[in-house]
Amino acid sequence: MYNFWRRLPLNKLSLAAAIGMFIVLLQGAIVTKTGSGEGCGDDWPLCNGKFVPSYTIESMIEYSHRLVSGIEGILILMLFIAVMVQVKRKDVRWYITLALLFTIIQAILGAMVVVFHQPPLVKALHFGISLFAFGCSLLTAVVIRHSAKIPETLPSGVVAGRTFKAPSRLLQFGIWLTTVYCLVVVYLGAYIRHTKSWGGCSGWPLCNGQVIPELSGATGVVFLHRTAALIFFIVLLCLYLIVRRQSELPGEFRQWTGWAFVLVILQVLSGALVTFTIASEWIITTGLLHAVLIAGLFSVLLYLCVRAYQLGER
Repeated sequence: MYNFWRRLPLNKLSLAAAIGMFIVLLQGAIVTKTGSGEGCGDDWPLCNGKFVPSYTIESMIEYSHRLVSGIEGILILMLFIAVMVQVKRKDVRWYITLALLFTIIQAILGAMVVVFHQPPLVKALHFGISLFAFGCSLLTAVVIRHSAKIPETLPSGVVAGRTFKAPSRLLQFGIWLTTVYCLVVVYLGAYIRHTKSWGGCSGWPLCNGQVIPELSGATGVVFLHRTAALIFFIVLLCLYLIVRRQSELPGEFRQWTGWAFVLVILQVLSGALVTFTIASEWIITTGLLHAVLIAGLFSVLLYLCVRAYQLGER
């Protein structure tokens, strides 16, 4: 059995696990957008009391989400065991351990939502947990495939004519704070989906034709999310400019903060598309695009958090 785990191809298995987690995240967004969360009633893991449910669109969407999630759970568990057997790097072990932990939490929370009909405040946590599970599985795959290019410590001395400087503690704190704030913005967006408040603001960038609308009900929730997203955009712009000015930082910091800034621009634009397509058949597509972009953005920020800690000042 030990030899079996040693022979497993980590590159392919980690890539499959990351792709699988991405599909699970998308399916969760589809379940929410189509209102299929009750497609299996209040049964779990069965669907309306059956192992293979009767065909309805809602039950098939919900049941396929559960099926893929189950397969993904097995993949993550296999990858966890294989990494513990084959890999000595501490960061990879931490990534896959957290991916497994968040996958378990995600499954438990999903079951609780179905069986106990949790309120939107609890349901909104499900997407945030999914982001962590996806981000950790993606980091596992990235470091396994590019371990030689991603050292765990800062290069010492002069490398290729350059002397590298460690990220300051202030910059580390800024990156971590930005990532935490990203989760706040994500939670507000998930809360809007679960309370079906997305129609609270018509038009974009104004809300119901006003700079500051009446702050109550669905309008107040959506306006709060938009305001938080605007602040997030400004914070990421500042982080990007600060990193660009510090030329002695490892190049990956400029590269990944650049990606984060591009993704936040696309995220804002996709949010506008969601607003413009609320009443059309495109709402599911634009909603999924919004979810995909935030998954990518959060994963980039999570990577920056880890690298800032690994290479930063102590």
